[in-house]
Amino acid sequence: MPGGQRPTIKTVAARAGVGRTTVSRVINGSTLVSDEARAAVLAAIAELKYVPNSVARGLVTSRTNSIALVIPESESRLGAEPYFAAVIRGVSTGLADTRTQLQLILVRDQGERDRLTASVAERRVDGVLLASVHEHDPLPALLEDMGLPTVLAGRRAPGETLSHVCADNVGGAHAAVRHLLERGRTRIGTVTGPMDMDVGRGRLQGWQDALRTAGARPEERLVARADFTEEGGRAAVRTLLDRVPDLDALFVASDVMAVGALSELRARGRRVPEDVAVVGFDDSFLARHTHPPLTTVRQPVEELGTTIARVLLREIADPTAPRQHLTLPTELVVRESS
Repeated sequence: MPGGQRPTIKTVAARAGVGRTTVSRVINGSTLVSDEARAAVLAAIAELKYVPNSVARGLVTSRTNSIALVIPESESRLGAEPYFAAVIRGVSTGLADTRTQLQLILVRDQGERDRLTASVAERRVDGVLLASVHEHDPLPALLEDMGLPTVLAGRRAPGETLSHVCADNVGGAHAAVRHLLERGRTRIGTVTGPMDMDVGRGRLQGWQDALRTAGARPEERLVARADFTEEGGRAAVRTLLDRVPDLDALFVASDVMAVGALSELRARGRRVPEDVAVVGFDDSFLARHTHPPLTTVRQPVEELGTTIARVLLREIADPTAPRQHLTLPTELVVRESS
């Protein structure tokens, strides 16, 4: 803005090519706005770093003492996936000795994304933690453009610019497949996570790297892509067994999908581990209660949650501090499924 002037609703409206009433409706989460107008207003807000008058007066000296943990997933995924509960526990631990309150926000559709954007624009929170990061999700870039401290559990891709904390997905998957190779398995398939997530791509890379290191070729017919759900794991294994009937091992990129994989193997009359050895990833409570108990890669999910909370608190306290890019180690836990 010229002369250091702060942008106003009028400025945002002019940049977006809409009326001031439309800008106000978008900020307040109204549904009485077309998708095109809403997108234009949100882009203008981010570009201009607009903050409403009612909030701007106190920004320099006051904080809300509140942060948001944003999970862009449905309630069913939140309830079915132990990962999210562990992240929430870890974040709570990271905030335990502070006065900071935690808001849990699910972003399931465009309306909820707009309300989150309005909340950020009005600085109702001091910072955001974002879990379940997808590569092309516009939310991280929007938060960055608006100047709000943001830390990711995971990352969009290698070279991520925002502060983030990851588990060693490539190394963990490599260890899992090396274990299967050491058990004498030669036809090792994999069930991946979504390919629009760095975690899905990283665990696939670890499978590929381990096979190449052993002098084997990672064939595409041994790969089935899924969605980190139990049913997705079951469907993927169904596909793999149809393609490769003599499959003798599976690396499954999450424990939840491994539960589905074990179910499908039983349905097809395959014994675990005698016919097909199985390794998962997470070491959630599910791994100890499958039949047989699941060999899996332990990732320190609660520690990840605690770490992202502490990194965010440091960024809130000093917005000029260098951003942190941390990778937490993983560990193979051997049980009866391999």
